[in-house]
Amino acid sequence: KASAHSPAMLLYLDQTMSQKAAPNQNYAREIMELHTLGVNGGYTQTDVAELARVLTGWTIAGKGTFNFNAALHDYGSKTVLGVTVPAAAPATGAAAQAEGEGMLNVLAAHPSTASFISTKMLQYFLRYDPTPAQVSAVAQVYTSTAGDVKSMLREVLSPNNVLAAPAKFKRPYHLIMSGLRALSPSVTAAGMPTLLGQVATVGQQPFTWLTPDGFPDSIGYWSGNMLTRWNYATFLSNANSAATVQFNVAPFMTPATPSAIVAAINTTVFAGEMPSRLAGELTNYVSTNPTSAALVRETIGLALSSSAHQYY
Repeated sequence: KASAHSPAMLLYLDQTMSQKAAPNQNYAREIMELHTLGVNGGYTQTDVAELARVLTGWTIAGKGTFNFNAALHDYGSKTVLGVTVPAAAPATGAAAQAEGEGMLNVLAAHPSTASFISTKMLQYFLRYDPTPAQVSAVAQVYTSTAGDVKSMLREVLSPNNVLAAPAKFKRPYHLIMSGLRALSPSVTAAGMPTLLGQVATVGQQPFTWLTPDGFPDSIGYWSGNMLTRWNYATFLSNANSAATVQFNVAPFMTPATPSAIVAAINTTVFAGEMPSRLAGELTNYVSTNPTSAALVRETIGLALSSSAHQYY
């Protein structure tokens, strides 16, 4: 409902151009295909055309305020997804906005919406290929709680689901953020363009994916940019020469023994769940030369470049 009243959404999907003489179907199609039912959710081209008629008059005023313009609304009878909106007299005026509000309720409560949203949540938080049983379980929570996100997430991230889920490849933006959260570098306002440059280099700069489906969430799409991901790990672990972005390596060097250094990396970067093989490899690496800040930074960079950090 919030997006349906958003001036940005209405303008972006041409709803502001829709009127009774020439209903624009763009927003009506996208709200069903992308926001609620899904492309295979059971709607037809006729449903798109009829919903477009229901939404005539939904526009904006001034520089960007939602406005229902009653003079642009189609007051004839419409039927969407088997639900009939009876004809109304033009004198109904502003009250005719309720037709659109009612259809938003129909779309939100539709079983296809429950399955579509549940599938997207499972794919985003758990695995690329959720099972029909997992989708059904989350969809039941959606239906019983009227789409309560916290309740749905509890079902998505149930112990059984998490234990059985394969690792997911971090998209570039998640990789950047997880590194920053782990190492907590000090970043000045002047350093923000540097970090944004890293995001752009790794490949997921915000607001640059032009279509409304969002950046892909699949290992097949992102796995070809490993070099830039490793370069980011090197940049972050060695961020000490510029005053704008600085990572303080000192806490990882007290005490400065190989096992203690790797233990600190384990706690900070992996929340204590570093794979034993990686721990052994890092311990061997940091043991090859006398301990120095440069060597510890290199070891942290290797930890950030590892598959254990590239996936979650």
